[in-house]
Amino acid sequence: MNFPRIVAAPSRQPVDDDASLTLVGNPNAGKTTLFNALTGLRAKTSNFPGTTIEHRTGRATIDSRNVRLIDLPGLYSINSATAEERTARQAIEGDLPGLPKTCGVVLLLDATNLERNLYLASQILELNQPTVIALNMIDLAEREGIKIDVDSLSRELGCPVVPISARSGRGVPELRQEIGRIAAGSTAAPDPPQMEPSAKPACDCGGCPFATRYDWAESVGRKCLGGMPRSLGRQTERIDRVLTHPVGGTIAFAGVMLSVFAMIFWIAQYPMDWIETFFVAAGSFVSGLIPAGDLRSLVVDGAIGGVGGVLVFLPQIAILFFFLAVLEDTGYLSRAAFVMDRLMRRVGLPGKAFVPMLSAHACAIPAVMSTRIIDNWRDRLVTILVVPLLTCSARIPVYAMVVALLFPHQPLLAALCFTGAYLLGIFAALTMALLFKRSILPGETRPLVMELPGYKLPSLRTALLSTLDRVKIFLRKAGTVILFISIALWTLASFPKSDPPAEVLALTQQAEQLTLAGQTTEAHTLLYQAESLTRQSRLANSIAGRTGRIIEPVIRPLGFDWQIGVGVLSSFAAREVIVSTLAIVYGVGDASDGDPRSLHDALRAAKRSDGSPVFGLATCISLLVFYVLAMQCLPTQVIVRRETGGWGWPLFQLAYMTVLAYTAAFAAYQITSFFV
Repeated sequence: MNFPRIVAAPSRQPVDDDASLTLVGNPNAGKTTLFNALTGLRAKTSNFPGTTIEHRTGRATIDSRNVRLIDLPGLYSINSATAEERTARQAIEGDLPGLPKTCGVVLLLDATNLERNLYLASQILELNQPTVIALNMIDLAEREGIKIDVDSLSRELGCPVVPISARSGRGVPELRQEIGRIAAGSTAAPDPPQMEPSAKPACDCGGCPFATRYDWAESVGRKCLGGMPRSLGRQTERIDRVLTHPVGGTIAFAGVMLSVFAMIFWIAQYPMDWIETFFVAAGSFVSGLIPAGDLRSLVVDGAIGGVGGVLVFLPQIAILFFFLAVLEDTGYLSRAAFVMDRLMRRVGLPGKAFVPMLSAHACAIPAVMSTRIIDNWRDRLVTILVVPLLTCSARIPVYAMVVALLFPHQPLLAALCFTGAYLLGIFAALTMALLFKRSILPGETRPLVMELPGYKLPSLRTALLSTLDRVKIFLRKAGTVILFISIALWTLASFPKSDPPAEVLALTQQAEQLTLAGQTTEAHTLLYQAESLTRQSRLANSIAGRTGRIIEPVIRPLGFDWQIGVGVLSSFAAREVIVSTLAIVYGVGDASDGDPRSLHDALRAAKRSDGSPVFGLATCISLLVFYVLAMQCLPTQVIVRRETGGWGWPLFQLAYMTVLAYTAAFAAYQITSFFV
């Protein structure tokens, strides 16, 4: 196809080999699919300098020239009404510090909805940037009977227009050629569109610029569009009658998301078990190579254990983002947000917040990351602040331990207690969201105005690439930090060194005598007791143990002693760590190495100085309430820091959740102690 050629102005010099272009388009126009088609796996996701607005950067080799593509957020306009619009305009014009100056724009238009997309095109063409139009979904337009005169459209816009189907690859080679011409400096900027003031303004103000642009878009559409569109929209309307119905849509959404949640929660357990088994085997293998001592403990417990603790979340993250990408590509996610909006707005949350809140019951990390689907920053921030209150899978070992202590032979009461913990988390999240909206983040929830795109088959390649991109972000941004934190916690729990108590020496001597007498079973039992006492003594005298004694006066009103305090401190890395920590401080070894009943029996047998049980009813309820509401998850804090662009909001989140957990646990302990 012959496009009108515009000779470059003499003042424009050919660009360098590393040319940069921006990829711009409306949401749901297939921009991500086109970006993946042009760049493949050579993409990196990051925030614009000084902002929390995300963009992707990828490289493509075109005509032996390296071309950098900057994928901007989906936009309907660049009027600078939002932070995304302002940042996108600065990126296009090359005025954003820290970002390379661009030499042109790849503007994506939806062929099935051309007139609406032309509104954004009118603004882009006014920026004096060399531009190529990628007319996407041309195959769907042809299937619906929409005929577009591409040559006429190119003349009207004053720049090359390439009909493509990003999903099938049709037209992508021709688009690459046009991108190469812009990168080589042989395409000049188009003339700005000539628009007459609207005679019939779209609003009450005379000469409304919005109406003028829409009139221009309609004028271009009349000149370039032809054919009689088939009534395929009726099928979409019939489906929407069910999926957007107040009752039917809610039921459908619950079914879809519960299915996704089930796959996150149940299917992920198999690869999670494989990952855990791999790191256990790796730890055992390394233990055989390094002599016993601090170095082996550092490598096995600190480094390998820390990395394994991070990677075990990967299956949940991958499954969540894969299905979110599939649902978004089909067009369903927009319907789900529309349905849930009326329910969530009652507590100051947008409808889109329901997706991350549901996924938070598997893991808060992917839930926080998935808040990117919420457009309004304030609504997104409120959601980020409250999703860690919802029960995640890391809390389940803690719940199981406490419930087993409370109701060891009463399954019905145990089930009700477990359910109550889940409901407490949900209630706390909704209450805090309402409180934030009426205090530190005031204002009504932004009304949900959104486009409901047509239904289409999802691109599995796009979903897989999107999932891979999120996995890489998680490993790169969170993994290194968590490794450092794990090693730091190992150091606190291992130093300073202390001599074992005299009882350990006596037990060791008894074990040697029993071994000589041939009583190996009894000897192994005594050696195990000696090892447990040694670990308990070292932990008590370590920095972590001494810190536990320092904070004991603070946590005593909750019914906690210094040993529980050590568990609380150690579980800041991960909530479930308290189980193995309590196993060590109460002398039963690592709970994963023995019979779980031995841990429960040891905790039930633990006594205070006055002879009362440490884990009585009041203490157990207090501990359960505390872990329902406390943050206790540094990986989540790291992700919140990345999503909010600084440590201010993560520290506030840690503070308010700690105060909330402490207050609720204090009330639970004191009230229970009063009545029992």
